[in-house]
Amino acid sequence: MKLFFTFLLLLLPLLASCAEKKSYIVYFGEHTGEKTHAEIEEIHLSYLNSVKETEEEARDSLIYSYKHSINGLAALLTPAEASKLSELEEVVSVYESKPGKYSTQTTRSWQFVGLDEGEEHYSKHHPITKRELPSKAGFGKNVIVGVLDSGVWPESKSFSDEGMGPIPKSWKGICQSGAAFNSSHCNKKIIGARYYINGYLKYYNKLNATEDSLSPRDMDGHGTHTASTVAGRRVHDAAAFGGFASGTASGGAPLAHLAIYKACWAIPDQEKAERNTCFEEDMMAAIDDAIKDGIHVLSISIVSTEPLTYDNDGIAFGALHAVKNNIVVSCSAGNSGPAPSTLSNPAPWIITVGASSVDRAFWGPIVLGNGKKIMGQTATPYKLDKMHPLVYAADVVAPGVPKNESDQCLPNSLSPEKVNGKIVLCIRGLGMRVGKGIEVKRAGGAGFVLGNGPKNGNDLTVDAHVLPATAVVADGAMQILNYIKSTDKPMAIIGEAKTVLHYSPAPSMATFTSRGPNVLDFNILKPDITAPGVNILAAWSGASSPTKLWGDHRIVDYNIESGTSMACPHVSAVAALLIAVHPKWSSAAIRSAIMTTAWTKNNKGQSIIDQSGKIADPFQFGSGHFRPTKAVDPGLVYDASYKDYVAYLCNYGYPRVGKYKCPRKATLEPTYNLNYPSVAVPKLNGTVIVKRSVTNVGASKSVYFFTAKPPMGISIKASPSILYFNLVGQKRSFTLTVRARDAHTAKKYYKDSYAFGWYTWTDGYHSVRSPVAVSFS
Repeated sequence: MKLFFTFLLLLLPLLASCAEKKSYIVYFGEHTGEKTHAEIEEIHLSYLNSVKETEEEARDSLIYSYKHSINGLAALLTPAEASKLSELEEVVSVYESKPGKYSTQTTRSWQFVGLDEGEEHYSKHHPITKRELPSKAGFGKNVIVGVLDSGVWPESKSFSDEGMGPIPKSWKGICQSGAAFNSSHCNKKIIGARYYINGYLKYYNKLNATEDSLSPRDMDGHGTHTASTVAGRRVHDAAAFGGFASGTASGGAPLAHLAIYKACWAIPDQEKAERNTCFEEDMMAAIDDAIKDGIHVLSISIVSTEPLTYDNDGIAFGALHAVKNNIVVSCSAGNSGPAPSTLSNPAPWIITVGASSVDRAFWGPIVLGNGKKIMGQTATPYKLDKMHPLVYAADVVAPGVPKNESDQCLPNSLSPEKVNGKIVLCIRGLGMRVGKGIEVKRAGGAGFVLGNGPKNGNDLTVDAHVLPATAVVADGAMQILNYIKSTDKPMAIIGEAKTVLHYSPAPSMATFTSRGPNVLDFNILKPDITAPGVNILAAWSGASSPTKLWGDHRIVDYNIESGTSMACPHVSAVAALLIAVHPKWSSAAIRSAIMTTAWTKNNKGQSIIDQSGKIADPFQFGSGHFRPTKAVDPGLVYDASYKDYVAYLCNYGYPRVGKYKCPRKATLEPTYNLNYPSVAVPKLNGTVIVKRSVTNVGASKSVYFFTAKPPMGISIKASPSILYFNLVGQKRSFTLTVRARDAHTAKKYYKDSYAFGWYTWTDGYHSVRSPVAVSFS
């Protein structure tokens, strides 16, 4: 026994060492000089050798060696080994890649913004010309869009290559084979596909083949949906389950080419409907390859679960390397609204996209026993023609359910004896919307009503539920609840749902869209733009049901989804069209054109509102709702280069950016002087002077005049207030003086909130508009 304990004591340090090993990213900045991939990997291994006991252990610990644009590695390290590497002069940063750090988040949307064939008017309040942008851009011809997501379902009609032109000669990527996926699944539409799973496997050890496919194949639906939204072909008679949203499905750039980078995977033994997971080291490998492959746009509908500093955010500095290669990077803002300061992907070299609605509704009525008809929304084709008993979830819960969960219809929370044959009113809040329907069905319910709470207000997201169902706004939920409480035998009918077009007001901001201010840097206003992200129809995986729930065995070719994940590819598609028209523009110029031509009015000619009916602000929509047909000719752009972003990071406070050592603090500037198409001035106390410059991309000889609509009590003036241009490409600089006319009164009036305004440069035809956000110290 004594010998056993002696052996155990000797073994404990080894076990502790093994248990401590985690995935770390070791970042060296940029590659210098010409080295082969083998040489780069050997250099990376030499660093691991310096902290590992043996060369074999070093090789076994290496997860990825980033060899193309990003100079770095991912490896299994102990905290002590990571700390030792971080002390080396050549190492820029070392940080842990934590599991669960990142996850993923149509027929009408393109018509709504004026890009679909045959649509000549957004509305009388949004006059546009005929389909000038798509046709002028060749519908995205010769542009390559990379989609970093959960893969693709290549058999979808949206990815047909019939009639497409040849693969661009600049393409250097591959079509990677794997489970149920080979080179024949790539074509002139999907020109490349890869998958990245090393980080996932280091954590979970294996991939369950019943949950996901070890290949670029999408078994989830999310990646197929986003890819087809960007560049899906025109498919007639497309519709969601039950025939909802029927019409012609198309991506925004239907002749653009797609490069698929799968880095998001199913979480073992967890419903896909909850979320999947995207490991940082896998995403960075994907971005590194995408840069080398020769893409023009990178669409990333992936967000972090919490705010990340730039040097701890693989998407942020992966995107920085992409922008260095003039790749436009578009990312989701996140689905953590409506709380403030919740947005993801706030780096100023990324286009950060919020989500808003389109002018389409899916009316699904519920008729109460007293004859009152409340109009909800649903994408569920089932109905209840006869009156059924109606109950409130909190009144029919099983014993032991906490009071704060009693009306949520969470798994195993309802009593079958009390629910059987009844319609159940469940309230949004905790748990998945579709999961509530599964619970009502489990308990024997005949149907259910998904009621908004005050937080969700008037915002309705539709689902293809597994039983008759409709969703109602907060006021409607309260009316139903009051009716239930007013009678001994409440009854109801769930009527047949239908698709309705030209709904107003639209757009309106989604409840879920994450909000500013940008907690990483209050001097940079985020998000940048909003785009359609509510109830969007697009292609779907044949291996996934409409709800992505285990108990749902229905199969669809197209599905309705909501989220900033759906908004992001809309902007990616417009970026592709702009690149086709303006191939020499920088990624910053593309972003500027999209932002400065955005609109803040809905189809009734009124200000865009949020879920509560209040006027929305730039912390929700950035510069406004994008207008692709205007973005092709913005007049002026706010340009910025990779060097400008390096200078920004120095001004932000980093001592070095890659191999570049930042100057001393005495020479640094405030970060609000980055040449950005919007302005944020936090803690104004007196006067702040902001620097900007614009580049003429309109008529060679033009004159622009300054106007401003500042918040109450604030003055915004430009110097000079008139800009003269003689050439295309000519730059002009100006300063903005932002001053509180009466700081004490302004601070008292706005209290702890921000005030918003706008300034505009106009030549009589172009209106180059920028939002301004100001708070007071």
